[in-house]
Amino acid sequence: MQTASKKVIRGWAMYDWANSVYNLVITTTFFPIYFTAVTKKQFGSELVPFLGRKFINSSLYDYSLAVAYLFIALLYPVLTSIADSRGNKKAFMKFFCYLGSAGCAMLYFFNGANLWLGILCFMMAAMGYVGSLVFYNAFLPEIAAPEDRDRVSARGFSYGYIGSVILQIVGFVLVLLITTNPFLAPRITFLLVGVWWAGFAQITFAALPETRSSAPIRSKIIQEGFSEMKKVYREIKQLPILKKFLRGFFFYSMGVQTVMLAATLFGSKLLQLEDTKLIVTVVIIQLVAIPGAIWMSRLSEKFGNLRVLIGMVLFWILICFAAYYTALFKEQGGNPELGFYALAIAVGLVMGGIQSLSRSTYSKLMPETKDTASYFSYFDFTEKVAIVIGMFSFGLIEELTGSMKNSVLSLILFFAVGLFWLVDAYRKSQKIS
Repeated sequence: MQTASKKVIRGWAMYDWANSVYNLVITTTFFPIYFTAVTKKQFGSELVPFLGRKFINSSLYDYSLAVAYLFIALLYPVLTSIADSRGNKKAFMKFFCYLGSAGCAMLYFFNGANLWLGILCFMMAAMGYVGSLVFYNAFLPEIAAPEDRDRVSARGFSYGYIGSVILQIVGFVLVLLITTNPFLAPRITFLLVGVWWAGFAQITFAALPETRSSAPIRSKIIQEGFSEMKKVYREIKQLPILKKFLRGFFFYSMGVQTVMLAATLFGSKLLQLEDTKLIVTVVIIQLVAIPGAIWMSRLSEKFGNLRVLIGMVLFWILICFAAYYTALFKEQGGNPELGFYALAIAVGLVMGGIQSLSRSTYSKLMPETKDTASYFSYFDFTEKVAIVIGMFSFGLIEELTGSMKNSVLSLILFFAVGLFWLVDAYRKSQKIS
């Protein structure tokens, strides 16, 4: 196949520009800080009542995100069965885009007293984000030839980092300008995220081609959805390199995604850094991640995808050790600010690269098929279940031990298991070649 026109590639990459503001502003920066601050103010402590029991507010944040990811992961087989059978990937991508953008915009009305509204809208935003990505990712093998997928995938992530940094800076300026009410600037930023996401997504929807049906329309959608998942699973079992890669991806994703989703909570609660410094730090991460994603794609061309992924997972393990000792340094009375900045730069270098390279590696290893949505549904299902386990474990360990630093240390186990399977996949690939 030939890679699509530059217009289509740019249009596809613009969805990363559109929806990455959710990932940066909502889950990474403003909302975790806002959620813990506004709930602590409302209830007078970090313990907040919800559904008949009390939770540490940061753990409730982790659990809410985990439940949202679990819901959407369970829906994946059904959704992609409909998309593949009716050829309407773009229609479902639109639905989840608007669901997520509406959830972000409605967070404007969350003030701490209406905790249920904040959690509901937060879950809507998360479900919209991850739900739309399975259809977005499924377009990659349809618009890019195998030799171009690393480059095209990296372009999408790069667009996302640039767009999200722009809105991050806007939010930061609002925080500096609106000083009479410290909670108003974040709420306006949440509203802007919803508008940005839905607005710029129109470029993508105009550029992406309409997909054709690869199978007749059938009535037993739910049953066939899970049958498709089983079919993909059976096919992957016959592909030893892909099977081992997915096992590694499952475990290292538990670590990668949890670090990215909980990093701001780590900086604000455990290291007690100022909000403005945290926001600046996240901008630094995004700026470093742009060349990081491009650099990793070029390294993969020289050394191969699996070898570069192995190196990045090793680097993530070092990051977790460094984060743990930074927290210990803080407990002993030291100033962890410089250490946190160093961690931020390190995370930025490999954050985009490991996501981009994982996606393109999967697209290269998967067999030729018209049911791309089903295959990427399996890929995203694997990642989202990993996030559910990672975030739930992170929150639970904090509640059980009373310190988030122990949660960070536990992530090393996930990375180590992922590393084992990646090395196994690489050895298998060398034998076959």
